[in-house]
Amino acid sequence: MTLRGHALLLIMMLLLPVAGFTGTITTPQIIARTTTAAFSCMQWMPIGLCFWLRCSISGCRVRTSIKIGHYNPDLVVSAYNELGGNPWAEIRVTLGLAQKAAAGGSLGALLPVPIDSAGNRTESASRRDHKNLIYRETDAIGHPLASLSGIGAAGGLVCPSQSAPLFPYFQSGLDALSWRQEVPEIFYPASFIPGLRELGTWPLQTWGGVYPRTGWTTQSDEPKAAALNAQRAGDIVTRVGQPHVYVPVIGSPGSGKVWPPGPLVERDGTTGTWQMLSPKPESSCNVFGTNDLLSLTAWGGGRVDNGGDYVWNLWRPYKCCGSRGPWFLFDIDWVAFP
Repeated sequence: MTLRGHALLLIMMLLLPVAGFTGTITTPQIIARTTTAAFSCMQWMPIGLCFWLRCSISGCRVRTSIKIGHYNPDLVVSAYNELGGNPWAEIRVTLGLAQKAAAGGSLGALLPVPIDSAGNRTESASRRDHKNLIYRETDAIGHPLASLSGIGAAGGLVCPSQSAPLFPYFQSGLDALSWRQEVPEIFYPASFIPGLRELGTWPLQTWGGVYPRTGWTTQSDEPKAAALNAQRAGDIVTRVGQPHVYVPVIGSPGSGKVWPPGPLVERDGTTGTWQMLSPKPESSCNVFGTNDLLSLTAWGGGRVDNGGDYVWNLWRPYKCCGSRGPWFLFDIDWVAFP
């Protein structure tokens, strides 16, 4: 889809009536809260120079352009209770019913249990001895401002995002076999070996394991359980060839020279950071896995949503420079980023 097409789609989403839906956040709110956090989360800075070769009838010369680095809000990741009930109101209207129909139809025939609501239900008798077992549906949708990052790309001032606005990269309802039944996620070593891929510092403090990348978590703190679901979805969509129904976040490089981010890694802010949008809007970004054992209040304090709906921005680091010729030669950095 072209930039104009994305802009038209965004306008339609903004004008879409959402009466009768109980989504906890709307597209204008996402844009406003993202803008509020831009200074803190974007971390825009010039980091070096790029060298280009331009030739004409009179000869060839080397030209330079500034290399810059910053974070882009690539994805809006939601963890929520009801299948098809994404708390992002416009997505709930446009994609929620389709997701529920697909999961309850063709995918439902493949599963040994019916496709029903999520919440804190248990899935089978073998699970009922687990305490604090929480299940959440999770979606990763292209951020509505993603296409706007390409506006300044021609001049090398803003790096284009790999994600497309409002595009559904991951919807757990369509990934029912893996997200609900843990197949084949349960067979990864990190799924059964303690200490591998933990969201926290195991064994002293951990929110839980990133693997198996499913909707099930054993966690007494509901916001932490939702954050773990968001981390798992981000882990999936920033990699290729994962055993899930999804679309990897791999966009076109755009004009100029772009160094896009690599896969998301837990507790590593150089691969991506999170900004809570709902229920507690935040104007800064951090990684999940905070050690709150010695704190007077848990990390989830003040972040609990009565409906069990949670929404974050995933900001990812990019480096780029504007084109000053048809042939890129090399680049130099005077500061490390990120």
